[in-house]
Amino acid sequence: MIRPTILFIGLRYLTAQRANPFAALVGWASVAGVALGVAALIIVLSVMNGFENELRERLLGMTGHARVLPDGDKPLSWEAMLDDLRRHPGVVAAAPYVELQGMLGSGPELAPAVISGVDPASEALLSGLDGQMLAGSLDSLLPGSRALVLGRSLALALGVGPGDPLRVMVPFREPGGRVESRLREFTVAGIFEVGLRDHDSVRALVHISDAAALAGLDTPFNGIQLIVQDVFAAPRTIAEWQSGWAARGGGVPRISDWTVDNATYFRAVRIERVMMTLLLSLIVAVAAFNIVATLVMMVTDRRPGIAILRTLGFSRRAVVGIFALQGLLIGWAGVLAGVGLGVLVALRVDTLAPQLERWFGFEFMPADVYYLTTLPAELKGTDVGWVAVIALALTALATLYPASRAAAVAPAEVLRYE
Repeated sequence: MIRPTILFIGLRYLTAQRANPFAALVGWASVAGVALGVAALIIVLSVMNGFENELRERLLGMTGHARVLPDGDKPLSWEAMLDDLRRHPGVVAAAPYVELQGMLGSGPELAPAVISGVDPASEALLSGLDGQMLAGSLDSLLPGSRALVLGRSLALALGVGPGDPLRVMVPFREPGGRVESRLREFTVAGIFEVGLRDHDSVRALVHISDAAALAGLDTPFNGIQLIVQDVFAAPRTIAEWQSGWAARGGGVPRISDWTVDNATYFRAVRIERVMMTLLLSLIVAVAAFNIVATLVMMVTDRRPGIAILRTLGFSRRAVVGIFALQGLLIGWAGVLAGVGLGVLVALRVDTLAPQLERWFGFEFMPADVYYLTTLPAELKGTDVGWVAVIALALTALATLYPASRAAAVAPAEVLRYE
C-alpha cells in the first residue's frame, strides 16, 4: 500500500522544477511514446478485426456456414437429410447443390472452373448473391435453360459477357469405371463479383437440374449447404446433427464447415495479427526505455534529497516506492492517453481515412489493387484491455532499475560534500 508521505514526495519530485530540463523533455517524450504505441496497437488490431470480419462474410457469401457431403459411393437419403436439417435447432436455412470440377471454353480461351448447381430461390436466401450481381440475375437460371452465371474475373479471362455462348466440359465416370468427358454449350446469363479471388475467378453457377444432368447424377443433388444462427457455432451445430442423424439410422454422411474449408485464410490473418502486435509493441518498449532514462536522470538530480530522506529514517523500500511511483504515473498517463486516442480513432476510421486521403493525396486501399475500398474496423474491449495491461506491465518493469539505484544511494557519501 502506498503511504501518503511516499505519494506526496513522489508527486513533488515529478512536478517540481528540475535543474536538468532535459530530464523533463525525456519524461514528456516517454508519455508521448507510450501513448502513440498504445494507440497504434488499438487502431491496428481494430482494423485487423474489421478485415477478418469482412473476409469471413465474403468467404461465406457463396458457400454457407456448413456443408453435408457425399461419403464415397455410399447411397444417401438426400431429400430426407434436407428436411431433417431444416428442422434442426440452430439451422436458419438449408439448400441443395451440385458441385463439379470442369473446364469452360470460349473460342481459343480455356479456364478451369468450379461449377455449382444451385436452386436460385435457396441460393438467394443463403448468400444474398443478388446484391453482388454486376449483370443479369439468378432468376435467369431456369431448369433446362443451360444458363450460366460467372464470376467477374472468370468472365474477363474468357472474354465473355451476358448473352455469349460458352462451352462447358466436365469429367464423369462410366459404370465400368472408365472416365469420360461430357461437353455441353451454355449461355452466359449474368456476372457477379463478391470480392474474393476464390469465387470471382473460378466459380460458375447453373441451375441445379442442369448440373445434375451434366454430371449424370442419379439423385437431384449431391450436397447440402446451410446457414446457422451463430456462425461460430457452425462446427458444433453440424456435428450435433450428424450424431443425431446417425443415431436414427440414417447413416453417417461426411460434413464440413467454414472453419475447415477456409482454415488457411484465417490462419494467415491470425499470423499477421500476431506479427503486427509484436512489431508495434516495440514502440511501447522504446518508450519504456525512455522512462528508465527519465528516472535515472531524476535519481541523479535528487541524490542530495534522497540522502536527506534516508537520514530522516526513510527505508530503502520507501525510496524505491517514491521513484517507482513516478515511473508508474508516467506510464499510466501515457497508457490512458493512448487508450483514449486509439479508441477515438478506431471508432472513426471510416470518416478519418477519407479525410487523410484528401489531405495527403493518396489512397489507403486503391480500387485497382484491392477489392475493399474502405478501411474496415471493429473495436473490441478485450483488445483494449490486453493492450493496456501489457503497456502497464512494461512501464512497471521499467521502474525497477532506477528505483533500486535510488535506494542504493549512500547518505554519508552524498552529504559529505554538501
